[in-house]
Amino acid sequence: MPPFPEARFIETNGIRMAVYEQGEEGGGPPVVLCHGWPELAYSWRRQISALAGAGYRVIAPDMRGYGRTERPEAIGDYDIHHLTGDMAGLLDALGIERAVFCGHDWGGIVTWAMPLLQPERVLGVIGVNTPFMPRPPIEPLGFMRQAFGEEMYMVVFQQPGRAEAILEADVEKSLRFLFRKVRLPAELLDSTEGRKQTLAWIGALAALEGMPEGELVMDEAALAVYREAFAATGFTGGLNWYRNFTRNWESTEGLEQRIDAPCLMIAAADDFVLRPSMTDGMERYIPDLEKHVIEDCGHWTQMEQPETLNRLMLDWLGRRFGGGG
Repeated sequence: MPPFPEARFIETNGIRMAVYEQGEEGGGPPVVLCHGWPELAYSWRRQISALAGAGYRVIAPDMRGYGRTERPEAIGDYDIHHLTGDMAGLLDALGIERAVFCGHDWGGIVTWAMPLLQPERVLGVIGVNTPFMPRPPIEPLGFMRQAFGEEMYMVVFQQPGRAEAILEADVEKSLRFLFRKVRLPAELLDSTEGRKQTLAWIGALAALEGMPEGELVMDEAALAVYREAFAATGFTGGLNWYRNFTRNWESTEGLEQRIDAPCLMIAAADDFVLRPSMTDGMERYIPDLEKHVIEDCGHWTQMEQPETLNRLMLDWLGRRFGGGG
């Protein structure tokens, strides 16, 4: 695998953003890779090399609040309009009119929002683990509290400082806890009580003395990259994305929930948060949609099953956009 690209810094949407590029403009579209929580552009290292090797120009930013990108203080500066505005400004800074956007975890939410809020900048969308979730009829945090209780991790994240204190008490321990291949029994994955238990993981981390079962999804050298990054920045920037659920829901009232760009959805069979069943019904909102499920894969798809993910992405890009040369 080629060395990870050096950072390039651009100005976008009022912040300074670290961007990592590989490959040249070729026969296919530029591809922008949007990471989630608690990740970095580095999470796409295996996809960057594969896509660039196939002739695509690949662009992976440290998203707002992460890594070497700036971290505004105001919680409201992390709402979906700022996050999608960052991606539009990224294209402006690089002289690109439109791109294919690919996102994992929270990056997937941004990626699916791009054709709704910035449709003129989107050629296509690839969702990794994260399905398109249309705006719900009720406020999402209220639903989470009702369904999963006050200890559900996204609910805990709403309290500034609480999750930070747990995660930052021992950054390496937290990352080792999170970045694991977790295989849970079906009764936990697919029952309401089981999901309530598994989604309350922040309390388990706080009480943890040893490590739970499950293989680390990266080697020690890669873990060191994340440890150094989050030891320097803390976790607040990424957590602030979660603290905008209600603001995002309120500000997108009346927005048509339809995506006309070609889309690829790649789910992971063993992701206990983003279950493959959550992709059911996406076709109602996305007429041009192709779906796949990667077996023997949990939440960290880019690292757990990189070859399969790369194959699916390259095959779809080649069929839909003529390949990268």
